[in-house]
Amino acid sequence: MAEVQLKDIKKIYPHAPGESKRKKKKTAEEEKKVNLQVTDEGVVAVQEFNLDIADKEFIVLVGPSGCGKSTTLRMVAGLEEITSGELYIDGKLMNDVAPKDRDIAMVFQSYALYPHMTVRENMEFPLKLQKMPKNEIDRRVSQAAETLGITQYLDRKPKALSGGQRQRVAIGRAIVREPKVLLMDEPLSNLDAKLRNQMRAEIIKLRAQINTTFLYVTHDQVEAMTLGDRIVIMRDGYIQQIGTPQEVFNHPKNLFVAGFIGTPQMNFFPNTTLAEVNGRYAVEVLGRKYELTGAQNEALAAKGVKSMSVVAGVRPVHVTLGSEGIAATVDVNEMMGSELHLHMTAGGQDVVAVVPTTALEERSIANGSAVTFSFQPKLMHLFDPATENNLI
Repeated sequence: MAEVQLKDIKKIYPHAPGESKRKKKKTAEEEKKVNLQVTDEGVVAVQEFNLDIADKEFIVLVGPSGCGKSTTLRMVAGLEEITSGELYIDGKLMNDVAPKDRDIAMVFQSYALYPHMTVRENMEFPLKLQKMPKNEIDRRVSQAAETLGITQYLDRKPKALSGGQRQRVAIGRAIVREPKVLLMDEPLSNLDAKLRNQMRAEIIKLRAQINTTFLYVTHDQVEAMTLGDRIVIMRDGYIQQIGTPQEVFNHPKNLFVAGFIGTPQMNFFPNTTLAEVNGRYAVEVLGRKYELTGAQNEALAAKGVKSMSVVAGVRPVHVTLGSEGIAATVDVNEMMGSELHLHMTAGGQDVVAVVPTTALEERSIANGSAVTFSFQPKLMHLFDPATENNLI
């Protein structure tokens, strides 16, 4: 069993001596430019972080740079002190336990291999520190090398390996310890696109072969969507939403999650009119009226939503071209092989559509072309512009 619980975790980086007084002199406008909250105690990097990770679950922390995801991972590892809150691994409080005694292993972005050691020696090193018998060390290294496909490189030095091979060695050095929790901090960010795709598949296979709990940090939403059982989306030190990849894609909790998850980004139509008449709702997007579905009506009525201005959101994959709909002009078309990304202007607003090339029937859509597009109301999201929360 390797359950991990984070309860009301908070991390504050104290001000440097004398810095606190200078901070107080800043105006409110200047403070707004700082993403993370600045208090008299210091900069709040993570706050109100609550997460229960089940045994053998694969959790991905994702968010933009500076959101606190790596800081959270380092607190679990014991590399950062927890300012307040409680961390439990396997039911045991770990706040004051040394990193080496937490039964965790960590894979870093920079590989962190010893250049003067062979691959075998790099993988053996943590086991030798534990004074493990040589036959057990040999068994574990051989098994990990076979799992990761690096047996033929065991006698090479890291400088003789490619980036993908070095990352496999770094992962191998972590898994030979058979840790309860395996922490991975953006391990694929130094690899090119092809290698990243390959290594994602390797990590998925690895996950099925070892009995451990994964906590993985990335800023790449593709990694988050393909690897995680659940995704934790962070912004400015706060959790925005926790859910399965499908949940956060289909039911984003707020504007930030809706815009962050999904490529290309969701189309947003601000100042959209939501009209309610006798419990029935309709929206008008760029001059075209859409009647909402029964389920959407029920969700809005349950929240007591009345006629108001909202931000409507539609994913590019849900935008379809047709003979009727909203008039637009194609500014840029990007051929992606199986699909075409159309960047259009409609009513003075940018709109992106993802069109399968099979649906075009060999018809080309040149820049400057006039098209019409539409979408199904059931695929539309409506956000309160004041709270930024999803109303449906």
